[in-house]
Amino acid sequence: MRNHSKNMAMGGVFAALAVVIMNLGGLIPVATYVCPAICMVILSFVHMACGTKIAWTWYAAVSILSLLMSPDKEAAAVFAFLGYYPILKPKIETREFRWGWKLLIFNVSMVVLYSILIRIMGVAEVTGESEELAGVMLTILLVMGNVTFIALDFLLSMLQVRLRRRR
Repeated sequence: MRNHSKNMAMGGVFAALAVVIMNLGGLIPVATYVCPAICMVILSFVHMACGTKIAWTWYAAVSILSLLMSPDKEAAAVFAFLGYYPILKPKIETREFRWGWKLLIFNVSMVVLYSILIRIMGVAEVTGESEELAGVMLTILLVMGNVTFIALDFLLSMLQVRLRRRR
């Protein structure tokens, strides 16, 4: 029981840190994509130290609090739609075609997220004035997102290897 309490307390402290980081997203424009990535790194630590159950609870709490409190709603939405990835990553690593699964998760999450932002919530400013230019810009954004996601995946892999060595 004591170990469970310790894990819950540690998860709570890291959740508070993640919410503070998500709230910083409104200060720096590039932080829209950096803050969710930093929170995913923190989630990776929580997952390895506290277990899957606490990691899912942590992800849900940080997602909800970020959506409610963060001034940068796009950053909060990116975390809500993709922040669970560090929990799934160890299971994906054991499957065939792991890069296909990883990129599928990322692309589906981002397409759904930005479809909701653009069409349902009326964030038409994201697409710009010209429909032809909007398609090209969104495609470039998705390609750049894939490159960034691959770099994040390598970072998470390196962190997991180092944490396993320390145990």
